Amino acid sequence: MPGPCPETPEPVPGRCGFLEVPESREPHEPGGRGGRTIRLAVAVVPAVSATPAAEPVVFMEGGPGGDAFGSIPFLVASGVNRDHELIVMAQRGTLHSRPSLACPEIDRFNATAVGLRYDAPSTGRLLVRAARECRDRLTADGVELSAYNTTENAADFADLRRALGIGRWNVYGYSYGTELALTYLRLHPEGIRSVAIDSVVPPQIVSLPWTWDSAREGIGAIFSACAAQPQCRDRYPDLPRTLTEQVRRLEAHPLTVSAQPPGGGAPVKVVLDGGALVNLLVANAVKAVDVPAALDELAHGNPERFARAQAAGAAPVIGEVAHGLTQSVACSEWVPGHSEADLLQAGRRAFPGWPDTVLAQAPQLPFEHDVCRAWNVPDRTAVQRVATRSSVPALVVSGSFDAKTGASWGPYTARTLSRSTTVLIPGIGHFVVPQSPCAQSVLASFLARPTAPDTACVAGLEPQPFTIAPEPETA
Repeated sequence: MPGPCPETPEPVPGRCGFLEVPESREPHEPGGRGGRTIRLAVAVVPAVSATPAAEPVVFMEGGPGGDAFGSIPFLVASGVNRDHELIVMAQRGTLHSRPSLACPEIDRFNATAVGLRYDAPSTGRLLVRAARECRDRLTADGVELSAYNTTENAADFADLRRALGIGRWNVYGYSYGTELALTYLRLHPEGIRSVAIDSVVPPQIVSLPWTWDSAREGIGAIFSACAAQPQCRDRYPDLPRTLTEQVRRLEAHPLTVSAQPPGGGAPVKVVLDGGALVNLLVANAVKAVDVPAALDELAHGNPERFARAQAAGAAPVIGEVAHGLTQSVACSEWVPGHSEADLLQAGRRAFPGWPDTVLAQAPQLPFEHDVCRAWNVPDRTAVQRVATRSSVPALVVSGSFDAKTGASWGPYTARTLSRSTTVLIPGIGHFVVPQSPCAQSVLASFLARPTAPDTACVAGLEPQPFTIAPEPETA
Protein backbone atom coordinates (compact mmCIF):
# COMPACT_ATOMS: atom_id res chain seq x y z
CA MET A 1 0.00 0.00 0.00
CA PRO A 2 1.52 3.39 -0.96
CA GLY A 3 2.43 5.80 1.81
CA PRO A 4 4.90 8.51 2.84
CA CYS A 5 8.55 7.66 3.24
CA PRO A 6 9.82 7.53 6.84
CA GLU A 7 11.83 10.45 8.11
CA THR A 8 15.47 9.44 7.84
CA PRO A 9 18.76 11.37 8.19
CA GLU A 10 19.07 11.28 4.40
CA PRO A 11 15.76 11.45 2.46
CA VAL A 12 14.77 8.16 0.84
CA PRO A 13 15.50 8.54 -2.92
CA GLY A 14 12.38 6.74 -4.08
CA ARG A 15 8.76 5.96 -3.36
CA CYS A 16 7.51 4.25 -0.22
CA GLY A 17 4.60 2.35 1.25
CA PHE A 18 3.99 -0.49 3.64
CA LEU A 19 3.24 -4.19 3.55
CA GLU A 20 0.70 -5.62 5.99
CA VAL A 21 1.35 -9.20 7.07
CA PRO A 22 0.19 -11.54 9.85
CA GLU A 23 2.23 -11.19 13.02
CA SER A 24 2.19 -14.97 13.20
CA ARG A 25 1.41 -17.42 10.43
CA GLU A 26 1.24 -20.25 12.97
CA PRO A 27 -2.47 -20.91 13.58
CA HIS A 28 -1.85 -22.36 17.05
CA GLU A 29 -0.26 -19.14 18.34
CA PRO A 30 -2.02 -16.01 19.56
CA GLY A 31 -2.32 -13.74 16.56
CA GLY A 32 -2.39 -16.69 14.14
CA ARG A 33 -4.17 -16.61 10.79
CA GLY A 34 -6.90 -14.03 10.88
CA GLY A 35 -5.39 -12.47 14.02
CA ARG A 36 -3.14 -9.48 14.61
CA THR A 37 -1.32 -7.95 11.64
CA ILE A 38 1.82 -5.84 11.50
CA ARG A 39 3.07 -3.22 9.04
CA LEU A 40 6.48 -3.20 7.38
CA ALA A 41 7.81 -0.06 5.68
CA VAL A 42 8.97 -0.52 2.07
CA ALA A 43 11.03 1.73 -0.20
CA VAL A 44 11.49 1.32 -3.95
CA VAL A 45 14.58 3.16 -5.21
CA PRO A 46 14.68 3.55 -8.99
CA ALA A 47 17.63 2.39 -11.06
CA VAL A 48 20.10 5.01 -12.20
CA SER A 49 20.24 3.55 -15.70
CA ALA A 50 17.72 4.78 -18.26
CA THR A 51 17.39 1.16 -19.43
CA PRO A 52 17.38 -0.88 -16.21
CA ALA A 53 17.27 -4.64 -16.02
CA ALA A 54 13.87 -6.21 -15.61
CA GLU A 55 14.59 -7.88 -12.27
CA PRO A 56 15.01 -5.65 -9.20
CA VAL A 57 17.30 -6.25 -6.23
CA VAL A 58 15.73 -6.74 -2.80
CA PHE A 59 17.97 -6.01 0.19
CA MET A 60 18.00 -7.88 3.50
CA GLU A 61 19.46 -5.94 6.44
CA GLY A 62 21.77 -7.35 9.10
CA GLY A 63 21.43 -7.44 12.85
CA PRO A 64 19.05 -9.00 13.54
CA GLY A 65 17.37 -5.72 14.38
CA GLY A 66 19.26 -3.34 12.09
CA ASP A 67 17.67 -0.36 10.35
CA ALA A 68 17.36 -1.30 6.67
CA PHE A 69 16.49 2.25 5.63
CA GLY A 70 19.74 3.41 7.22
CA SER A 71 21.63 1.23 4.72
CA ILE A 72 20.07 2.85 1.64
CA PRO A 73 22.80 5.53 1.30
CA PHE A 74 25.50 2.84 1.42
CA LEU A 75 23.69 0.70 -1.14
CA VAL A 76 23.18 3.63 -3.51
CA ALA A 77 26.80 4.76 -3.09
CA SER A 78 27.88 1.18 -3.86
CA GLY A 79 25.94 1.22 -7.14
CA VAL A 80 23.51 -1.54 -6.19
CA ASN A 81 20.76 0.39 -7.99
CA ARG A 82 22.90 1.33 -11.00
CA ASP A 83 21.17 -1.08 -13.38
CA HIS A 84 18.46 -2.49 -11.14
CA GLU A 85 15.60 -1.08 -9.14
CA LEU A 86 16.37 -1.47 -5.42
CA ILE A 87 13.72 -2.61 -2.95
CA VAL A 88 14.32 -2.17 0.78
CA MET A 89 11.93 -3.40 3.47
CA ALA A 90 12.14 -2.78 7.20
CA GLN A 91 12.09 -6.26 8.71
CA ARG A 92 9.40 -7.11 11.25
CA GLY A 93 9.96 -5.39 14.56
CA THR A 94 12.62 -2.98 13.28
CA LEU A 95 12.71 0.79 13.02
CA HIS A 96 9.96 2.06 10.66
CA SER A 97 7.91 -1.14 11.06
CA ARG A 98 4.89 -1.32 13.35
CA PRO A 99 5.12 -2.46 16.01
CA SER A 100 8.75 -1.58 16.62
CA LEU A 101 10.59 -3.90 18.96
CA ALA A 102 12.98 -1.19 20.07
CA CYS A 103 14.28 -1.52 23.62
CA PRO A 104 15.24 1.90 24.95
CA GLU A 105 15.85 0.10 28.24
CA ILE A 106 18.77 -1.76 26.61
CA ASP A 107 19.96 1.37 24.77
CA ARG A 108 20.19 3.19 28.11
CA PHE A 109 22.03 0.23 29.65
CA ASN A 110 24.52 0.26 26.76
CA ALA A 111 25.18 3.96 27.30
CA THR A 112 25.94 3.29 30.97
CA ALA A 113 27.92 0.11 30.31
CA VAL A 114 30.89 1.95 28.75
CA GLY A 115 31.77 2.98 32.32
CA LEU A 116 31.33 -0.52 33.79
CA ARG A 117 33.44 -3.67 33.70
CA TYR A 118 32.38 -5.42 30.51
CA ASP A 119 32.14 -8.93 31.89
CA ALA A 120 31.45 -8.34 35.60
CA PRO A 121 28.42 -10.29 36.96
CA SER A 122 26.98 -7.00 38.23
CA THR A 123 27.04 -5.65 34.65
CA GLY A 124 25.28 -8.79 33.47
CA ARG A 125 22.54 -8.35 36.05
CA LEU A 126 21.89 -4.81 34.82
CA LEU A 127 21.67 -6.04 31.23
CA VAL A 128 19.25 -8.82 32.17
CA ARG A 129 17.10 -6.36 34.10
CA ALA A 130 16.95 -4.05 31.08
CA ALA A 131 16.02 -6.95 28.79
CA ARG A 132 13.31 -8.14 31.17
CA GLU A 133 11.84 -4.65 31.39
CA CYS A 134 11.71 -4.44 27.60
CA ARG A 135 10.19 -7.89 27.30
CA ASP A 136 7.51 -7.12 29.88
CA ARG A 137 6.60 -3.87 28.15
CA LEU A 138 6.39 -5.42 24.69
CA THR A 139 4.31 -8.39 25.81
CA ALA A 140 2.00 -6.08 27.78
CA ASP A 141 1.43 -4.27 24.48
CA GLY A 142 0.33 -7.56 22.93
CA VAL A 143 3.49 -8.38 20.96
CA GLU A 144 3.92 -12.12 20.32
CA LEU A 145 7.71 -12.29 20.69
CA SER A 146 7.93 -15.87 19.39
CA ALA A 147 6.64 -14.65 16.00
CA TYR A 148 9.72 -12.48 15.46
CA ASN A 149 11.89 -15.15 13.93
CA THR A 150 13.70 -15.89 10.67
CA THR A 151 10.98 -18.15 9.26
CA GLU A 152 8.34 -15.44 9.58
CA ASN A 153 10.83 -12.83 8.37
CA ALA A 154 11.47 -14.86 5.20
CA ALA A 155 7.74 -15.29 4.61
CA ASP A 156 7.35 -11.50 4.78
CA PHE A 157 9.70 -11.14 1.81
CA ALA A 158 7.82 -13.82 -0.12
CA ASP A 159 4.62 -11.84 0.51
CA LEU A 160 6.37 -8.64 -0.59
CA ARG A 161 7.35 -10.07 -3.97
CA ARG A 162 3.79 -11.18 -4.62
CA ALA A 163 2.32 -7.89 -3.39
CA LEU A 164 4.53 -5.92 -5.77
CA GLY A 165 3.68 -8.23 -8.65
CA ILE A 166 7.33 -9.07 -9.31
CA GLY A 167 7.93 -12.27 -11.28
CA ARG A 168 11.64 -12.61 -10.46
CA TRP A 169 14.09 -10.64 -8.39
CA ASN A 170 17.64 -10.76 -7.08
CA VAL A 171 18.34 -11.00 -3.35
CA TYR A 172 21.24 -9.24 -1.59
CA GLY A 173 21.76 -9.64 2.15
CA TYR A 174 24.57 -9.01 4.59
CA SER A 175 25.38 -10.44 8.03
CA TYR A 176 22.11 -11.67 9.60
CA GLY A 177 20.59 -10.75 6.24
CA THR A 178 22.60 -13.62 4.73
CA GLU A 179 21.02 -16.08 7.15
CA LEU A 180 17.66 -14.57 6.25
CA ALA A 181 18.43 -14.76 2.51
CA LEU A 182 19.51 -18.40 2.79
CA THR A 183 16.38 -19.25 4.78
CA TYR A 184 14.25 -17.41 2.22
CA LEU A 185 15.96 -19.32 -0.61
CA ARG A 186 15.32 -22.62 1.18
CA LEU A 187 11.66 -22.00 2.04
CA HIS A 188 10.52 -19.74 -0.82
CA PRO A 189 12.74 -20.46 -3.87
CA GLU A 190 10.15 -19.39 -6.40
CA GLY A 191 10.85 -16.08 -8.11
CA ILE A 192 14.52 -15.88 -7.08
CA ARG A 193 16.86 -15.13 -10.00
CA SER A 194 20.04 -14.89 -7.91
CA VAL A 195 21.25 -14.50 -4.33
CA ALA A 196 24.25 -12.45 -3.17
CA ILE A 197 25.37 -12.91 0.43
CA ASP A 198 27.94 -10.63 2.06
CA SER A 199 29.59 -11.47 5.44
CA VAL A 200 28.03 -14.88 5.79
CA VAL A 201 26.08 -16.31 8.73
CA PRO A 202 25.37 -20.00 7.95
CA PRO A 203 21.99 -20.96 9.47
CA GLN A 204 23.14 -24.50 10.24
CA ILE A 205 26.11 -23.44 12.36
CA VAL A 206 25.45 -20.00 13.89
CA SER A 207 25.58 -20.17 17.69
CA LEU A 208 27.34 -18.51 20.58
CA PRO A 209 30.45 -20.77 20.37
CA TRP A 210 30.64 -19.90 16.65
CA THR A 211 31.38 -16.28 17.57
CA TRP A 212 34.77 -17.26 19.02
CA ASP A 213 35.76 -19.07 15.81
CA SER A 214 34.98 -15.94 13.80
CA ALA A 215 36.81 -13.68 16.25
CA ARG A 216 39.95 -15.81 16.06
CA GLU A 217 39.87 -15.85 12.27
CA GLY A 218 39.28 -12.14 11.78
CA ILE A 219 41.77 -10.91 14.39
CA GLY A 220 44.31 -13.50 13.26
CA ALA A 221 43.99 -12.29 9.66
CA ILE A 222 44.82 -8.74 10.73
CA PHE A 223 47.92 -9.97 12.57
CA SER A 224 49.00 -12.14 9.60
CA ALA A 225 48.59 -9.20 7.21
CA CYS A 226 50.80 -7.07 9.44
CA ALA A 227 53.42 -9.82 9.49
CA ALA A 228 53.35 -9.83 5.67
CA GLN A 229 54.21 -6.11 5.50
CA PRO A 230 57.91 -5.67 6.44
CA GLN A 231 57.46 -2.26 8.04
CA CYS A 232 54.54 -3.45 10.16
CA ARG A 233 56.26 -6.73 11.02
CA ASP A 234 59.43 -4.97 12.14
CA ARG A 235 57.57 -2.36 14.20
CA TYR A 236 55.05 -4.77 15.76
CA PRO A 237 56.83 -8.15 15.77
CA ASP A 238 54.54 -10.30 17.93
CA LEU A 239 50.98 -9.01 17.92
CA PRO A 240 49.32 -12.24 19.16
CA ARG A 241 51.49 -12.15 22.28
CA THR A 242 50.87 -8.41 22.74
CA LEU A 243 47.11 -8.92 22.55
CA THR A 244 47.16 -11.81 25.02
CA GLU A 245 49.29 -9.79 27.45
CA GLN A 246 46.93 -6.80 27.23
CA VAL A 247 43.77 -8.88 27.62
CA ARG A 248 45.25 -10.52 30.72
CA ARG A 249 46.56 -7.25 32.13
CA LEU A 250 43.34 -5.31 31.66
CA GLU A 251 41.22 -8.13 33.00
CA ALA A 252 43.32 -8.21 36.16
CA HIS A 253 43.63 -4.42 36.43
CA PRO A 254 40.97 -2.56 34.42
CA LEU A 255 41.72 0.97 33.28
CA THR A 256 39.30 3.75 34.11
CA VAL A 257 39.90 6.80 31.95
CA SER A 258 38.11 9.83 30.57
CA ALA A 259 37.72 9.86 26.79
CA GLN A 260 36.05 12.06 24.24
CA PRO A 261 33.67 10.21 21.88
CA PRO A 262 34.86 10.14 18.25
CA GLY A 263 31.94 12.31 17.20
CA GLY A 264 32.84 15.02 19.71
CA GLY A 265 31.07 16.13 22.86
CA ALA A 266 32.00 16.08 26.50
CA PRO A 267 34.45 13.42 27.68
CA VAL A 268 32.92 10.38 29.37
CA LYS A 269 34.23 7.87 31.86
CA VAL A 270 35.08 4.54 30.27
CA VAL A 271 36.36 1.29 31.70
CA LEU A 272 38.67 -0.92 29.65
CA ASP A 273 38.96 -4.48 30.88
CA GLY A 274 39.96 -7.55 28.88
CA GLY A 275 36.44 -8.24 27.68
CA ALA A 276 35.94 -4.67 26.53
CA LEU A 277 39.19 -4.77 24.56
CA VAL A 278 38.19 -7.96 22.78
CA ASN A 279 34.71 -6.69 22.03
CA LEU A 280 36.11 -3.50 20.48
CA LEU A 281 38.36 -5.57 18.23
CA VAL A 282 35.52 -7.87 17.12
CA ALA A 283 33.22 -4.90 16.50
CA ASN A 284 35.90 -3.22 14.36
CA ALA A 285 35.49 -0.17 16.59
CA VAL A 286 39.14 0.65 15.90
CA LYS A 287 39.95 0.60 12.18
CA ALA A 288 41.83 -2.53 11.18
CA VAL A 289 44.74 -0.51 9.78
CA ASP A 290 45.16 1.09 13.20
CA VAL A 291 44.90 -2.09 15.31
CA PRO A 292 48.64 -2.91 15.51
CA ALA A 293 49.49 0.69 16.49
CA ALA A 294 46.61 0.83 18.98
CA LEU A 295 47.71 -2.39 20.69
CA ASP A 296 51.33 -1.24 20.85
CA GLU A 297 50.28 2.12 22.29
CA LEU A 298 48.12 0.33 24.86
CA ALA A 299 51.06 -1.85 25.85
CA HIS A 300 53.11 1.30 26.41
CA GLY A 301 50.51 2.99 28.61
CA ASN A 302 48.50 4.92 26.00
CA PRO A 303 44.94 3.55 25.72
CA GLU A 304 43.55 6.54 23.80
CA ARG A 305 42.48 4.78 20.59
CA PHE A 306 40.58 2.07 22.44
CA ALA A 307 39.21 4.46 25.05
CA ARG A 308 37.74 6.75 22.38
CA ALA A 309 36.22 3.77 20.60
CA GLN A 310 34.65 2.66 23.88
CA ALA A 311 33.33 6.17 24.48
CA ALA A 312 31.43 6.01 21.19
CA GLY A 313 28.93 3.72 22.89
CA ALA A 314 27.99 6.35 25.45
CA ALA A 315 25.49 8.03 23.12
CA PRO A 316 23.50 5.37 21.24
CA VAL A 317 20.59 6.46 19.06
CA ILE A 318 17.69 5.41 21.27
CA GLY A 319 15.41 3.05 19.39
CA GLU A 320 17.55 2.69 16.26
CA VAL A 321 18.34 -0.99 16.87
CA ALA A 322 15.39 -3.30 17.45
CA HIS A 323 16.86 -5.25 20.35
CA GLY A 324 13.55 -7.09 20.62
CA LEU A 325 14.12 -8.73 17.24
CA THR A 326 17.78 -9.34 18.12
CA GLN A 327 16.83 -11.24 21.25
CA SER A 328 13.86 -13.08 19.78
CA VAL A 329 16.06 -14.46 16.99
CA ALA A 330 19.17 -15.08 19.10
CA CYS A 331 17.31 -16.70 21.98
CA SER A 332 15.25 -19.03 19.78
CA GLU A 333 17.72 -19.84 17.01
CA TRP A 334 21.33 -19.23 18.14
CA VAL A 335 21.54 -19.92 21.86
CA PRO A 336 19.70 -23.25 22.39
CA GLY A 337 21.67 -26.47 22.14
CA HIS A 338 24.98 -25.09 23.42
CA SER A 339 25.72 -24.66 27.11
CA GLU A 340 27.73 -21.98 28.84
CA ALA A 341 30.47 -24.61 29.21
CA ASP A 342 30.43 -25.13 25.43
CA LEU A 343 30.92 -21.40 24.90
CA LEU A 344 33.84 -21.29 27.33
CA GLN A 345 35.49 -24.30 25.68
CA ALA A 346 35.18 -22.65 22.26
CA GLY A 347 36.82 -19.53 23.67
CA ARG A 348 39.66 -21.55 25.16
CA ARG A 349 40.27 -23.28 21.83
CA ALA A 350 40.29 -19.97 19.98
CA PHE A 351 42.43 -18.01 22.44
CA PRO A 352 44.35 -20.27 24.82
CA GLY A 353 45.84 -18.33 27.69
CA TRP A 354 43.10 -15.75 27.92
CA PRO A 355 41.19 -15.42 31.21
CA ASP A 356 38.03 -17.49 31.55
CA THR A 357 36.11 -14.40 32.62
CA VAL A 358 36.68 -13.01 29.11
CA LEU A 359 36.08 -16.27 27.27
CA ALA A 360 32.82 -16.99 29.10
CA GLN A 361 31.08 -14.14 27.22
CA ALA A 362 30.36 -14.38 23.51
CA PRO A 363 31.74 -11.38 21.60
CA GLN A 364 28.92 -8.90 20.89
CA LEU A 365 26.46 -11.00 22.93
CA PRO A 366 27.61 -10.91 26.59
CA PHE A 367 25.52 -12.68 29.23
CA GLU A 368 23.30 -14.01 26.46
CA HIS A 369 22.33 -17.21 28.26
CA ASP A 370 21.08 -15.10 31.17
CA VAL A 371 19.29 -12.68 28.86
CA CYS A 372 17.59 -15.55 27.06
CA ARG A 373 16.31 -17.05 30.28
CA ALA A 374 14.57 -13.72 30.87
CA TRP A 375 13.45 -13.31 27.24
CA ASN A 376 11.83 -16.75 27.30
CA VAL A 377 11.00 -17.65 23.70
CA PRO A 378 10.68 -21.22 22.35
CA ASP A 379 13.61 -23.16 20.89
CA ARG A 380 13.40 -23.04 17.08
CA THR A 381 16.74 -24.63 16.22
CA ALA A 382 15.13 -27.78 14.77
CA VAL A 383 13.51 -25.77 11.97
CA GLN A 384 16.19 -23.11 11.55
CA ARG A 385 19.57 -24.86 11.88
CA VAL A 386 19.30 -26.28 8.39
CA ALA A 387 21.72 -25.92 5.47
CA THR A 388 20.34 -24.35 2.31
CA ARG A 389 20.84 -26.52 -0.77
CA SER A 390 20.14 -24.76 -4.03
CA SER A 391 21.14 -24.46 -7.68
CA VAL A 392 20.06 -20.81 -7.85
CA PRO A 393 23.12 -18.76 -8.87
CA ALA A 394 24.80 -17.34 -5.75
CA LEU A 395 27.57 -14.87 -5.01
CA VAL A 396 29.32 -15.40 -1.67
CA VAL A 397 31.41 -12.43 -0.51
CA SER A 398 33.63 -12.32 2.58
CA GLY A 399 36.20 -9.90 4.00
CA SER A 400 39.44 -11.34 5.34
CA PHE A 401 39.44 -9.03 8.40
CA ASP A 402 35.86 -9.85 9.44
CA ALA A 403 35.90 -10.88 13.11
CA LYS A 404 32.09 -11.05 13.39
CA THR A 405 31.43 -13.52 10.57
CA GLY A 406 34.75 -15.14 9.78
CA ALA A 407 35.74 -15.35 6.11
CA SER A 408 35.90 -19.17 6.04
CA TRP A 409 32.13 -19.36 6.54
CA GLY A 410 31.66 -18.14 2.98
CA PRO A 411 33.20 -21.21 1.31
CA TYR A 412 31.61 -23.40 4.00
CA THR A 413 28.15 -22.15 3.02
CA ALA A 414 28.90 -22.29 -0.72
CA ARG A 415 29.44 -26.06 -0.54
CA THR A 416 25.67 -26.62 -0.78
CA LEU A 417 25.06 -23.85 -3.34
CA SER A 418 25.93 -25.71 -6.54
CA ARG A 419 26.12 -22.64 -8.81
CA SER A 420 27.97 -20.33 -6.48
CA THR A 421 30.93 -17.99 -6.91
CA THR A 422 32.98 -17.36 -3.77
CA VAL A 423 34.97 -14.16 -3.38
CA LEU A 424 37.39 -13.18 -0.58
CA ILE A 425 38.28 -9.49 -0.37
CA PRO A 426 41.59 -9.03 1.50
CA GLY A 427 41.88 -6.32 4.13
CA ILE A 428 38.14 -5.67 4.53
CA GLY A 429 36.00 -6.36 7.57
CA HIS A 430 32.26 -6.76 8.01
CA PHE A 431 29.76 -5.66 5.28
CA VAL A 432 32.18 -5.87 2.38
CA VAL A 433 30.48 -4.30 -0.64
CA PRO A 434 30.21 -0.71 0.68
CA GLN A 435 33.91 -0.79 1.60
CA SER A 436 35.38 -2.30 -1.56
CA PRO A 437 35.16 -0.92 -5.12
CA CYS A 438 36.24 -4.34 -6.35
CA ALA A 439 33.41 -6.06 -4.47
CA GLN A 440 31.00 -3.49 -5.92
CA SER A 441 32.25 -4.34 -9.41
CA VAL A 442 31.90 -8.07 -8.77
CA LEU A 443 28.35 -7.63 -7.45
CA ALA A 444 27.35 -5.56 -10.50
CA SER A 445 28.84 -8.19 -12.80
CA PHE A 446 27.03 -10.94 -10.91
CA LEU A 447 23.70 -9.17 -11.17
CA ALA A 448 24.27 -8.84 -14.92
CA ARG A 449 25.49 -12.45 -15.40
CA PRO A 450 24.77 -14.53 -12.27
CA THR A 451 26.44 -17.68 -13.57
CA ALA A 452 29.59 -15.94 -14.88
CA PRO A 453 30.51 -12.86 -12.85
CA ASP A 454 33.79 -11.07 -13.53
CA THR A 455 36.00 -11.50 -10.46
CA ALA A 456 39.29 -10.45 -12.11
CA CYS A 457 39.77 -7.42 -9.86
CA VAL A 458 40.15 -9.63 -6.78
CA ALA A 459 43.46 -11.14 -7.90
CA GLY A 460 45.50 -7.98 -7.42
CA LEU A 461 44.06 -6.92 -4.08
CA GLU A 462 46.16 -6.62 -0.92
CA PRO A 463 45.38 -5.09 2.46
CA GLN A 464 46.34 -1.45 2.65
CA PRO A 465 49.44 -0.52 4.65
CA PHE A 466 49.00 -0.48 8.41
CA THR A 467 49.46 2.65 10.48
CA ILE A 468 53.02 2.85 11.80
CA ALA A 469 53.16 4.98 14.92
CA PRO A 470 56.37 6.57 16.20
CA GLU A 471 58.41 4.50 18.63
CA PRO A 472 57.42 5.35 22.21
CA GLU A 473 59.94 7.44 24.06
CA THR A 474 61.88 5.68 26.77
CA ALA A 475 62.78 7.32 30.05
